[in-house]
Amino acid sequence: MYRYSLNELRVCIYFVIVLSVSILDSSALAAFADLESKKPNVLFIVVDDLRPELGCYGASLVNSPNIDRLAKQSVVFNRAYCQQAVCSPSRTSVLTGLRPDTSMVRDLTTNFRDTVPDVITLPQYFLRHGYHTQSIGKIFHKPYMQDDKNSWSVPSQRGGAPGWVSPSSQQIIQQLQDEASKKKLTRKEKYYATLGPAYESADVSDDAYQDGIVTENAIEALRGYRENLNQPFFLAVGFVKPHLPFCAPKKYWGLYDPNQIELASNPSLPEDCPKQAVTNWNELRNYHGMPLEGPMPEEQARSLIHGYLACVSYMDAQVGRLLDELDRLDMDNDTIVVLWGDHGWKLGEHGLWSKHTNFEVDTRSPLIIRPQNPKKNQSNTEAIVELIDIYPTLCDLADLPIPSHVEGISLTSLLENQELAGKQAAFSQFPRGGYIGYSMKTDRYRYTEWTSKKSGEVQMRELYDHDNDPNENLNLAQKPEYNSLLNKLAELKQSKIKASEVKLRKPVQKTTVSISAGGMK
Repeated sequence: MYRYSLNELRVCIYFVIVLSVSILDSSALAAFADLESKKPNVLFIVVDDLRPELGCYGASLVNSPNIDRLAKQSVVFNRAYCQQAVCSPSRTSVLTGLRPDTSMVRDLTTNFRDTVPDVITLPQYFLRHGYHTQSIGKIFHKPYMQDDKNSWSVPSQRGGAPGWVSPSSQQIIQQLQDEASKKKLTRKEKYYATLGPAYESADVSDDAYQDGIVTENAIEALRGYRENLNQPFFLAVGFVKPHLPFCAPKKYWGLYDPNQIELASNPSLPEDCPKQAVTNWNELRNYHGMPLEGPMPEEQARSLIHGYLACVSYMDAQVGRLLDELDRLDMDNDTIVVLWGDHGWKLGEHGLWSKHTNFEVDTRSPLIIRPQNPKKNQSNTEAIVELIDIYPTLCDLADLPIPSHVEGISLTSLLENQELAGKQAAFSQFPRGGYIGYSMKTDRYRYTEWTSKKSGEVQMRELYDHDNDPNENLNLAQKPEYNSLLNKLAELKQSKIKASEVKLRKPVQKTTVSISAGGMK
């Protein structure tokens, strides 16, 4: 039986009202016109440290039925890239529409309101166009960034729950705190000295951890919107898992057999790779029980991958609860849904862990967009896109003019035709010491220049051929036979490509080679 959407029901009801009173009150006609033009809602889901390792991306080992369900009505972007592989610069780029060098946000502490104080954020723009905007969970990186009074209709709700809940973890943390209290440590030093285990499997409910609480708050918000059908909403929901520590309820750990979890197939640094290109993955080393130097022991590596997968499935279950509530409230057809991860994450590739590089495994991010009134069978696209394109795309889908300051492009053409080519290149960057690495991903190559912050001159280069080396194990930049190609790519990068439209081309072959840990094909 056909089920009418809320907009369709509204139109029917108001049509009857208009017919009955329009002779006496011409303002009813205006009400009807306003109803017809009501903007779609937006459910904006951001996930921390999520690699594109989901069932809808071809990762058969990963249990992600709810995001996969969303993907069936969405366009899944197989080659979407963040602008910097660390939380705050990436999120700031998406939410302001500016690249890191424009916003000048390249670290975890700089507030965009200090560098580009008058920029109109994505939620701020929707607020100005009549939307009720609300943030629940982690949207901007820091609370003082997220509590931007210009962006939200109501105060932000970050959620709140301890990172660890099991008695054994709590005991370890207490011991660490007792030891730290005997030392003269700065606030930052004490924070890192008291981090608990890197993973935890506790027999608790979903709401014992932050993402469960965030989901409950988001469901409550959706129910509130249902009571006010005349104002569209922009609801931003941020999940922290699978960010470290990899703590998730025990039932999600049970979805995976440790014996089926394989380690990364490329545990060595790329050949001829400059030292600036790699990280010491201190983010993970700071957790209790992790090696302070040297490689990760195999047993710990397998446990970490297990924990990451458990967190992905835990987060996926929360996405499912949101989608179920949206459907139960009959708001699914009236709501645009976008789900994205702020960057990738290494699980032992190149012998490294965490993010913080320009490698494909860190810059490639999940991006899934379901338009209003979605079609039944959408598909994946191989078009190259960037996360900075989310801002103009949502404006386009909501029939709002795209602000002139945004540096991305609308992807609505790709939502209609997944065989379009997309961008000629995607751009990412990462600072390391006295250098900034500017990386460009084309259809075939990843080209990176390491530029001196002091002189502005290129000091080192990287070149990876993804047709022959998708896991980026061999840097070709040192080989003389590639000089001509390097020069062409350098010119392309220097031109700072900004595509103004997406042009048709022949369908490109689906990506079949995973850049993931060994078991996630």
